[in-house]
Amino acid sequence: MVSLLVAIDKTSAPSNVTPLCFSINSPPFRHNHTIASAYFSAVFSGLGLSSNLFALVVLAKTFHHTKSRSRSSFLLFLGGLVFTDFMGLLVTGSIVVSFHITHFNWRQLDPHCHFCNFMGMSMVFYGLCPLLLGATMAVERFVGINRPFARSTAMSNSRACSTVAMVWVTAGCISLLPLAGLGSYHLQIPGSWCFLNISSRPLDMTFSLIFSLVGLLSLAMSFLLNTVSVVTLLRVCCGQGSAQRRRDYEVEMMVQLILIMTIASVCWCPLLVFIAQTVLSGSELDVRHLLLWLRFATGNQVLDPWVYILFRRAILKRMAPKMDWSRGSIVSLYPTISTSFRKLTRASLGGTIERLDHIRLNPDKARKEDMPLHVLDATVASSSI
Repeated sequence: MVSLLVAIDKTSAPSNVTPLCFSINSPPFRHNHTIASAYFSAVFSGLGLSSNLFALVVLAKTFHHTKSRSRSSFLLFLGGLVFTDFMGLLVTGSIVVSFHITHFNWRQLDPHCHFCNFMGMSMVFYGLCPLLLGATMAVERFVGINRPFARSTAMSNSRACSTVAMVWVTAGCISLLPLAGLGSYHLQIPGSWCFLNISSRPLDMTFSLIFSLVGLLSLAMSFLLNTVSVVTLLRVCCGQGSAQRRRDYEVEMMVQLILIMTIASVCWCPLLVFIAQTVLSGSELDVRHLLLWLRFATGNQVLDPWVYILFRRAILKRMAPKMDWSRGSIVSLYPTISTSFRKLTRASLGGTIERLDHIRLNPDKARKEDMPLHVLDATVASSSI
């Protein structure tokens, strides 16, 4: 594929014009910082791919045996997150590792910046997707815990898949903005990757702020909604009669969601704040800190799958064996809601139950009552004859 790209681009590449993606950093580079070495790239990519693949297998088996509607939709969101992390590492990691192995020259390989734009889009897309999915999962759990009836009637597996697809489309549209003229993607030191141009130029600064603010707002929304959900869950579970009302999978999902949010915040906040601070202050880009915070962000894709692998219900039972892990739903955590639901069900089914008892005790009479009027008249007439 690399040779094909070179052959295509060489046919029409002008030799005296510097492409936009190489206008700031043009290869070859003489930057051999250890944090950008092939060792780091290979270890991060290999560990991340294997971890996400293992988590996908475990998630698929769990989803196949799950009967709870709320848990199945949560597993779909979690599966979308793990799949996104896997594809992000596969796409970006393969390019970076290939560079360190072959030491190809970007300008010769990609004189029209198509390959560089693709990698820049991939970095933005696979960077924003986990943050947006984390916020979406926080909204789903917030509604599931605080508005259980609204959630049960509104969310289904197909709706969850559609929501994941909408998150992907949103992140994809943001990553396409530089191709529409808002910002640009540039080759970054040490020449192994492309990313958005972090500068104080108006268009580049706008796109950099969009990328940073979308990520930071997603993390802030996740923190706010998860905090409210945890407080609600603790207040209900730790109240009177909590030994009968604790439920396993609500606790399991909230533990996983809190850890996902914490990992995303620790990994992504430094890079997002660094980008926003650099473009707003107009200072020169610090390559060393950029590479350092980028490694932190890459760690998010490696750690996300281990949240589900290590904090499943089976593991949590071993960690807290004295806890009552009886099954149930969040609706049963609210005694007043449960009582109202039983009254509503009894009222709506009361006539049906009485009718069934009447049919069981008087089958002939019930059959006549259910018979249409004209049929009943004909039956009476024939019997009289």
